[in-house]
Amino acid sequence: MADYEEKMLTALADKYRSSKKDSKTNVIRRRTKISPSQLYKNYSRNDGDMEQIEAVNQAVFQCSEKGFVTYEMGGFSSEIQNIYLADEKIEEIEHYLETKYGYEPKSVKRQYAEKLISLYGGRSPAAEQECEKLRQALEKNRIPARCRQTEDLLKALVFIENNRNDLYLREASSLIYGDSKYLEENVLGPVCRALRECLGRPCGEMELEDEILEEYHITREKQKLCLKGDISIYIGGRELELGAFPGGIEFFADELDRMDRIQVRTPFFMTVENYTSWLRCSSSETALFYLGGYTVRCQRDFLKKVFSDNPTVSFRHFGDIDAGGLYIHEHLCRVTGIPFQMYRMSRTELEDSRFQSCLHPLTEQDRVRLTALRQKKEYGELAEYMLERGVKLEQEIISYYER
Repeated sequence: MADYEEKMLTALADKYRSSKKDSKTNVIRRRTKISPSQLYKNYSRNDGDMEQIEAVNQAVFQCSEKGFVTYEMGGFSSEIQNIYLADEKIEEIEHYLETKYGYEPKSVKRQYAEKLISLYGGRSPAAEQECEKLRQALEKNRIPARCRQTEDLLKALVFIENNRNDLYLREASSLIYGDSKYLEENVLGPVCRALRECLGRPCGEMELEDEILEEYHITREKQKLCLKGDISIYIGGRELELGAFPGGIEFFADELDRMDRIQVRTPFFMTVENYTSWLRCSSSETALFYLGGYTVRCQRDFLKKVFSDNPTVSFRHFGDIDAGGLYIHEHLCRVTGIPFQMYRMSRTELEDSRFQSCLHPLTEQDRVRLTALRQKKEYGELAEYMLERGVKLEQEIISYYER
């Protein structure tokens, strides 16, 4: 069971510290408050867990006895309506949270931000730009959100902007963090956006965000392209017939520059999100390309050549029926400029009796992402259905029945 005392006091302290009251710029004085539903979302629902609801109540009562909070009851019910912070006790509350739960008071966060500025300020253009943002926030008595993650960003910016050696992405990550995957898995997006902001070079419509790293002698590792189907590749005056390899082939992406022409003899060319489904799928009507997630540069360039060389072929994409799968499709269409139609990614699959045992419930993050996708015409109906039913589906079970 959640520790509702920690959750409640942390939420109230963080809310106070991010308010205008703390920076002394408030005009209208409002009490710092949260509702019990912010601690346990089903607090006010009839189907709420009574044990959880009672745990919330007890946490409020105990903190009220300590003088940390006050509360008000709702109408004629026995439910707590609102929980209010005793603002004058903020430092005492932070000390209590620090001692009992390891909470970081604002004073400690401020010292940490000041340390970052002294360590990284002026060491590279983009790092200095990020440090200036920290300075401006501190002048307003604010601590930027995710301040701890800012050090990872600054480390990368200083290294990348001062790099003069040709490096692969994972080599750079090892040199920065001592971990070959850390940069790619945790910091790459913010790093690339900071570099682009500093250079005044926003990401183009058909450009990938991390292509900016090439300006600093850093490239991704050699990528492989996976294909199968009735396709011929003409390279150096020779013809390679992929149809002779029913399981498909892999080749390094840097061979693309040597390819004269790619001829697709099937009416359809389809990208497939997951490897298991790529292995399973087989059709005399469709050539198949393993995507593996969001499109990287070599895949984009290869797909654009396939599209250019085969104007009569129809392009499809087959992926998971979830928020991630829809965003992968959107990204694929955007960076290639190719109108990929979605294949087996519809309400029909979600309602198919064969797949009902494989449906998964949506997470809160799924709901946030699907709500955004609901505004887009091509995804609106499907996203609406998924939100209403609270379901999503991985493509592997669909491809299994494609045999």
